[in-house]
Amino acid sequence: MADEVSRREFLGRLSIALSALAAAVVGIPIVAYLLSPLIHPAVNLWRSLGPVSNFRVGQTVQVSYEDPSPLPWAGQTARTAVWVRRNSLSPGDFTVFAVNCTHLGCPVNWLPDARIFLCPCHGGVYYSDGTVAAGPPPRPLFRYLVRTQNGELEILTRPLPVG
Repeated sequence: MADEVSRREFLGRLSIALSALAAAVVGIPIVAYLLSPLIHPAVNLWRSLGPVSNFRVGQTVQVSYEDPSPLPWAGQTARTAVWVRRNSLSPGDFTVFAVNCTHLGCPVNWLPDARIFLCPCHGGVYYSDGTVAAGPPPRPLFRYLVRTQNGELEILTRPLPVG
């Protein structure tokens, strides 16, 4: 009997095969997750924030909208928000800030009496124009591109870097 496989060799090969199978089962989803931004880049879409008439001159308000590229299971977390300020009665004179701090992405609050944005997590403070006043944020609040279409205020959504 040529080429008989001993029990030890058989179990060794079986062990290697099962280990390779387990590595593939665990590794393939991880590799897919890491490569997905290259395969499916984030979508930049114009999203409506509501009628221009909803915003008063000089007032900063938080507006929620649906994230254009949420994960299928995101549920309520697919909703995100921005801070909107109408600067004048001119139809397109708006400033729209991301709601996320540029330090670690925590949501910032607008304090109208102090006229500052405040990150309660790590003490980041921003002036009303979005520039850094104090704390650890490395750069100003991110701004969105803005346009008005048919009386609606719209922003160009995009992924925002943090840190």
